[in-house]
Amino acid sequence: MDVPGTMRAVRIAEHGGPEVLQPSEVAVPAPRAGEVLVRVAAVALNNTDLWTREGAYGRPGDPEALSGWRGPLDFPRIQGADVAGRVVAVGPGADESLVGRRVVVDPAIYDSEGPDANPVGLMGSERDGGYAEYVTAPAGRVHDVTDSPLTDDQLATLPTAYGTALGMIERGRLGKGETALVSGASGGVGLALIQIARARGAKVLAISSGSKIDAVREAGAHEVLDRAQDVAEQIRAVAPEGVDVALDVVAGDLVGSVLPLLREGGRWVVAGALGGYEVAFDVRRLYLHNAQVIGSAMHTPTHFGLLMDLARQGAVQPVIAAAYPLEQAALAQEALSRRGHVGKIVMHP
Repeated sequence: MDVPGTMRAVRIAEHGGPEVLQPSEVAVPAPRAGEVLVRVAAVALNNTDLWTREGAYGRPGDPEALSGWRGPLDFPRIQGADVAGRVVAVGPGADESLVGRRVVVDPAIYDSEGPDANPVGLMGSERDGGYAEYVTAPAGRVHDVTDSPLTDDQLATLPTAYGTALGMIERGRLGKGETALVSGASGGVGLALIQIARARGAKVLAISSGSKIDAVREAGAHEVLDRAQDVAEQIRAVAPEGVDVALDVVAGDLVGSVLPLLREGGRWVVAGALGGYEVAFDVRRLYLHNAQVIGSAMHTPTHFGLLMDLARQGAVQPVIAAAYPLEQAALAQEALSRRGHVGKIVMHP
């Protein structure tokens, strides 16, 4: 396939507000040994994009430090973790049969090559991502979804949101017949949690705002709790036996108020801090009830493989809230930050 020498991209040269997102004309990256070059069909936005741009992740011992996902960024950086597209070229040693295949890129940078490796970096933070016409990726991290019934936009929403959701559910060991509590339910990860937990045979309680309750219920939640009201009281009313697994992307005050409602041996899985990263809770409710608090950053390679199986089967149905052209990346991120939508925002190069 013919590949041009330059491409359109949106880069950041420093941490800051949406104004630091700068459309640029840059060289098309050449795939190195073991890599492929993907023509981006769609790239989805995530909260990680906002927090990486802002430098909001902090560092161990210095929570206020400006930082990317796992440390200082190398600027300029092309953002964008979630990419669906087609392979147009391969580097030395990569499988040439991938050329022309429709793929989803696993954006995680892992700490080892094993199936249960942990993500320690992210495309769009520790390496250039998909806010561009082309992106490179290790050949082993692109997954052939040529025959998936999902659209390119839907496929692009899967890596971070659905990968994070599946990682939370797997680490929380959610099983059939258990009760799951999902916070931030109208967002990309929240909707993914509802769909996957429901498919696991769990009873799903979802927390959302009043204007989005109907949409969250339509996504499959058995009960939708209004976050503007007393969440703990609502849980007691609809699940008096308690919660087996909390799947939480909000944290903040929610942890202290609801953790006592975990059942014996319950698990509280945290993968975000939309409500604040400082939390306080009665630790007696943890050890006296054999409960667990589990951190979950995205997925493992095994989790991502399971997710791609779901994508090939069309077993999940991502919701697209809006689509923007690449040049409007700043507007797209501003829309994401307002959190007035249900589902995922995507961009088209």
